[in-house]
Amino acid sequence: MKSKNKTKDFVLFAFFIAIELVLMLTPLGYIPIGLIRATTLHIPVIICAIFLGYKASIGLGLVFGLTSLFVNTFYPTPTSFIFSPFIKIGGVSGNFASLLIVLVPRIILGISAKFFYDLINKITNNDTISIIISSIVATFIHTFLVLSGIYIFFKEPYSMLKNIPYDNLLKVMVGIVASNGIMEMTIASILSVSIIKALKLNIKRGS
Repeated sequence: MKSKNKTKDFVLFAFFIAIELVLMLTPLGYIPIGLIRATTLHIPVIICAIFLGYKASIGLGLVFGLTSLFVNTFYPTPTSFIFSPFIKIGGVSGNFASLLIVLVPRIILGISAKFFYDLINKITNNDTISIIISSIVATFIHTFLVLSGIYIFFKEPYSMLKNIPYDNLLKVMVGIVASNGIMEMTIASILSVSIIKALKLNIKRGS
């Protein structure tokens, strides 16, 4: 039985990796909005975390980060130096901080999704509510960490590229959370509930 479950988990994990790669290679994964890209690649990480646990979510979060590194290296936008140490735009080069921004929030995304799912489930004993809240919180944490990294390590060049006064950068960051962040949180919660319910039903039928 344990061997059968491990095989199922491995197949599911491979399935999630395949989804990440498909999203990376299509317009569905990174949606250009102004100088930045909104993403949907966080959604498989959240679903993977809830389904397969911490280890798998860390692995898929790493895949998410590496896809972002790949996209920003080979298909750069004006702010790609933030997410790739191999890019230099307008005299500004990416560096080790770029690796931190592109990888760490993606890994923490899955960890936080699993943590809050388990926590809310214990409190409410309601799977749907747990999925919705954990998806929203994990997405918010991911967005917050990315923007915090930008603010800490690249605030001056980011301000120049956004063509805003340096002192107003924090307001712009809040605006990004209020627009892109809310959109990503809403999409994540809706899709996570739908996909997880469907997966659980199919797995139950196949078991």
